[in-house]
Amino acid sequence: MSEVKYSIAVIGGTGALGFGLALRWATAGHDIIIGSRAQDSADRGAARLAEMAPDATVSGLVNAAAAAAAEVIVLTVPFSNQAPMLEAIKPGCQGKIMVDVTVPLMPPKVRTVHLPEHGSAGKGAQVFLGDGVRVVSAFQNVAADHLTDLSHDIDCDILVCGNDPEAREVVVGLAVDASMRAWHGGRIENSVVAEALTSTLIFMNNRYKIAGAGIRITGAPGSAETSGDH
Repeated sequence: MSEVKYSIAVIGGTGALGFGLALRWATAGHDIIIGSRAQDSADRGAARLAEMAPDATVSGLVNAAAAAAAEVIVLTVPFSNQAPMLEAIKPGCQGKIMVDVTVPLMPPKVRTVHLPEHGSAGKGAQVFLGDGVRVVSAFQNVAADHLTDLSHDIDCDILVCGNDPEAREVVVGLAVDASMRAWHGGRIENSVVAEALTSTLIFMNNRYKIAGAGIRITGAPGSAETSGDH
């Protein structure tokens, strides 16, 4: 577990993916703020989380206030809601790490890869929020329904992409706190890989009747000479 504990705002924290991540981080000792569009919904989500993680510090706020109150912001909303949500939380994100979990799915064709205007949702978030926000893209390939079962071994590696290596390292640590293995995946432009893989994994879940297909990175760190972190 990370030695540093963060105040984490999970925007969309009442949804399955956001709540699952919030539960795992709350259990690991981080302070959690459940963000929602309405205060009563945020309060209900926070109450549910507090019941499942009674030793955690949990609160609920509307999204803009949640972002402003946190050290790390995690965006877990559908692609159709990404742009308006980024606009709402932009002031509260300045000078902070914003973890974008958005996948550019286009219903009903969610099993077909869709590339948005900037090549990836993560890159689009970085462009919109500006250089004052350290955007990191991660957690797109983990099955949401596995997260709330704390006894479940998350059989999926996490690709972490962003322009700031230190910000990426923070998110790698948050993945470890959520009982996952994470890897630096390079600059934010590379987030297209994890985002696009989600549509392929959805297809595979359906084709092979898999309960939450994931990815694994082969090879051992340090087993070859590297050219550094770029």
